[in-house]
Amino acid sequence: MRLTAEPAFVLHARPWRETSLLVEVLSAGHGRVGLLARGVHGARRHPLRAALQPLQSIRFDAVWRGELARLTGAEAVDVAPRLSGEAAMSAFYLNELTLRLSPRQVPQPELFAAYALARERLRDGDPLGWTLRRFERDLLEALGVGFDLRFDGDGEPIDPAARYRLDPEHGPRRLLLDRGQADRAGAATGRALIALGEDRLPEGADLASLRRPIREVLAHHLGPRGLKSWEMLAALAGVVRAPPDAQAMPERDRS
Repeated sequence: MRLTAEPAFVLHARPWRETSLLVEVLSAGHGRVGLLARGVHGARRHPLRAALQPLQSIRFDAVWRGELARLTGAEAVDVAPRLSGEAAMSAFYLNELTLRLSPRQVPQPELFAAYALARERLRDGDPLGWTLRRFERDLLEALGVGFDLRFDGDGEPIDPAARYRLDPEHGPRRLLLDRGQADRAGAATGRALIALGEDRLPEGADLASLRRPIREVLAHHLGPRGLKSWEMLAALAGVVRAPPDAQAMPERDRS
């Protein structure tokens, strides 16, 4: 099968043999696709190499043979967002999460649209924490494992004043009032869940409360092997000692 002028975003690229690349893209019509790009080195091939950088929007031609497609051409659609610091780490996280959870060769139009939005929000400098939480929500929805954030797992309306854990199989679970402070500190506020479900930016502490519960859901679907971006952030936190109360920190975000 041939793919012609297929829109896609580049998720990852790594060297293969001496002159080639193995590239993973999220395509508009075929979901995640693995591409073999042969002979990408040399001055004349610089535009192709530039088009195959992570976060780049491209249109590509390929011939599908087995699990991988052989790339025959690709061109950049625009200029990829130029990011640094926390924004660059957030982009790495988005790409790794998409790469790990999206199945190969399964069309995911909702995920493609969600990725495109997150990419533009990174370009525009939107609050990183909010950009990541929205993408995580949309990713889970696109994969069919998201939640209706209007109700808890028992069908009761979310209480803005309560705190909730997110059960990967059953959705929000309300914490009892007698649970320990550590349990409550690691749970999302009802206000945050309602705001996320309505796509409305929560206040700082409420937004911060979403990070850990959503990560626990993602970890469930990822299985025993976590994300390199999480490991990198944990290592960074070990070098730069953070206050123990992460809720008090500005929600720039640490994915």
